[in-house]
Amino acid sequence: MSASNLSQGPIHAVHTELGASFAPFGGWEMPVSYAGTVGEHEAVRNAVGLFDVSHLGKATVRGQGAADFVNSVLTNDLGRIRPGKAQYTMLCTDQGGVVDDLIAYYVADDEIFLVPNAANTASVVARLRELAPEAITVTDEHREYGVFAVQGPRCAEVLTALGLPTESEYMAYVDAEWEGRPVRVCRSGYTGEQGYELLPRWDDAEPLFRALLARVRAADGQVAGLGARDTLRTEMGYPLHGHELSLDISPVQARCGWAVGWKKPEFGGKAALTQEKSAGPRRTLLGIKAIDRGVLRQGQTVLRGDVSVGETTSGTFSPTLKVGIALALFDTEAGIEPGAEVEVDVRGRRLRCEVLRPPFVEPNTK
Repeated sequence: MSASNLSQGPIHAVHTELGASFAPFGGWEMPVSYAGTVGEHEAVRNAVGLFDVSHLGKATVRGQGAADFVNSVLTNDLGRIRPGKAQYTMLCTDQGGVVDDLIAYYVADDEIFLVPNAANTASVVARLRELAPEAITVTDEHREYGVFAVQGPRCAEVLTALGLPTESEYMAYVDAEWEGRPVRVCRSGYTGEQGYELLPRWDDAEPLFRALLARVRAADGQVAGLGARDTLRTEMGYPLHGHELSLDISPVQARCGWAVGWKKPEFGGKAALTQEKSAGPRRTLLGIKAIDRGVLRQGQTVLRGDVSVGETTSGTFSPTLKVGIALALFDTEAGIEPGAEVEVDVRGRRLRCEVLRPPFVEPNTK
């Protein structure tokens, strides 16, 4: 896709001003890095980083019974949470494939706010509209809100300096104000560190971002791009749709069954997923860490002897561990378990690796 066909977020000009390098992602022109991915990654692990992820989708489901309707469609159980909380969940096909993974904000019984992935927003909205009863509306609000992530050990310090709330428990949110402008503040993130995701109105995004950036720099942090976001989430073993979850990779295969309300009377794909869980999936997601020197990437064959036993779904160099790491789908019948040694075909060279269960580094989300 050419740059002229890519969407841009509300503060694209700010990223240009900051010297960002850009790349296409999910149909959007995204900042990949500013001063270097490794430095941005380490800033998040050791101090604080600021991400602009306004490309993420936004949609609202409103009307009498909205929460019950969403709960009957998405995998996780909204009955486990209450207004003021958010929840990781998935939209699945009847066959158990994942249309998208997303965050559901429980605003009220008659209002659920959703944050899907950028490339899948239209599909999520279309599916919900198709299933919604007449009294319920599903509104695509992709360009109504920005999304900023403030992540790292000093993130609360940054928000406190701007008068924003920081006392919420994990996956809870507060509808607050900054300089008279509304902003939703959620204790969540995609890095494995303590963090917050902020949703200002689209037109209010730039002044808030500049204020956050000043405070992040004062806390020895950095603005961070898509490159660091990917290395951070891979160290945690967090799935990325299109890699560890897809129409061909189910929540059971991806070890995301914890985000499925198995006891709910209904949700999209329940019969197929229940059957797969009972019979056992044909593939299972695990982590691999390089023993030999080399960098792992997506789409590489995993071998035991001369037999292919799986394929990598994501791969990178871990700035924390200083070695190559990857997530991989292993054929269940191969019997690969954590602790096993395998080899990965890296452009014709066999790289010895250890199999493990993610995360690769200790999470500090709470």
